[in-house]
Amino acid sequence: MPPAAGSGGRTGMKLSSPAVLRSLRAADSRVIAAFRRQLLAWYAVNLRPLPWRRTRDPYRIWVSEVMLQQTQVDTVIPYYHRFLKRFDDIGKLAAAPQQAVLKCWEGLGYYARARNLHKAAAVVNRCFNGRVPDNWKDFTSLPGVGPYIGAAVLSIAHDRPFAVVDGNVKRVLARLFEDSAPVNGSGAHHTFHGLAAPLLDPDAPGHYNQALMEVGALICRPGNPRCTDCPVADFCQGYHHDSLTTFPVRNKRRPIPEIRVAVGVIRRNGRVLITQRNPDGLLGGLWEFPGGKIKADETPETACRRELKEEVGLDVEVGVRLARVRHAYTHFKVVLDVFLCDAPAGRIRLKGPVDHRWVRLDDLSRYPIPAANLKFISQLKASEIFNND
Repeated sequence: MPPAAGSGGRTGMKLSSPAVLRSLRAADSRVIAAFRRQLLAWYAVNLRPLPWRRTRDPYRIWVSEVMLQQTQVDTVIPYYHRFLKRFDDIGKLAAAPQQAVLKCWEGLGYYARARNLHKAAAVVNRCFNGRVPDNWKDFTSLPGVGPYIGAAVLSIAHDRPFAVVDGNVKRVLARLFEDSAPVNGSGAHHTFHGLAAPLLDPDAPGHYNQALMEVGALICRPGNPRCTDCPVADFCQGYHHDSLTTFPVRNKRRPIPEIRVAVGVIRRNGRVLITQRNPDGLLGGLWEFPGGKIKADETPETACRRELKEEVGLDVEVGVRLARVRHAYTHFKVVLDVFLCDAPAGRIRLKGPVDHRWVRLDDLSRYPIPAANLKFISQLKASEIFNND
């Protein structure tokens, strides 16, 4: 439960002199105590009533933190409810087929999170008698549990004194201390953990961590931060020195490449061919329509014919283009040219995919499918050309 409600706002304490501001970095106990009080008082009044804040169950908190990695809160909430309705304890998750887990995760993206959570549940069941470990060594030994997940779950569920460092926290700390370390640099976690750890409230680490993340999410936003509403603006060097637009510092990223892909919807006897991706790679274990990259000297139609021959061993007749789909991943974008294809004969010989199925369109909903493919399935089902067999 949240801490007892206080004033929820600024205390009026004048801590804006350079000497006092420096003392926060120097771990001055009086200033740090004031910082914690103001932060927790604000959080008690302003915390969002998110479903994972209504429990101390480490499994449910763990699920929420995995889902929240690189994903917006509003997107996560319905997935969180649906996932826990299906797998309401860690034993059920461990016993479930991976395909059922991926299907429940479908559309949330970053599927390695789901695969690792599923693997970790099996380890918990096998090695820890179905109880999520409550210590750092054992919990962070589980698949997919790194420093952030470890600190978040152990502090929130068990009040262990581990400081959380996520994107929101790094932004808040960068402005508080005017720290110029790039928040997306290779050493960012180490740097900002060094700033975060001395500020952590050892008496309420879970509430403190959530409060600092909440300030980052609601107040200390990337653009247009709401400094006049900030409970810790009194301590913020960026605010008092008017340098908020300078922090946080980020390394420039390379331009995101765009990859052109040809995809074939191969039909035969009222069914379509889908293939399963390698379980350990990008979108591992998901099912998709076969295809591949378009070479610089190829038309999309030529690439579709070549890729289907290479990937599934079929000589196909490439028909009309059904759709052009754009989709963005973290480090690249794809443009899919999707063609209706016929292959009345021939045996499947896979090169790349690990399995295949001939399925009816209505059966596609049984399989976990990548978002880029989901974008054109409705067009496929509505296609008069496809349905005129």
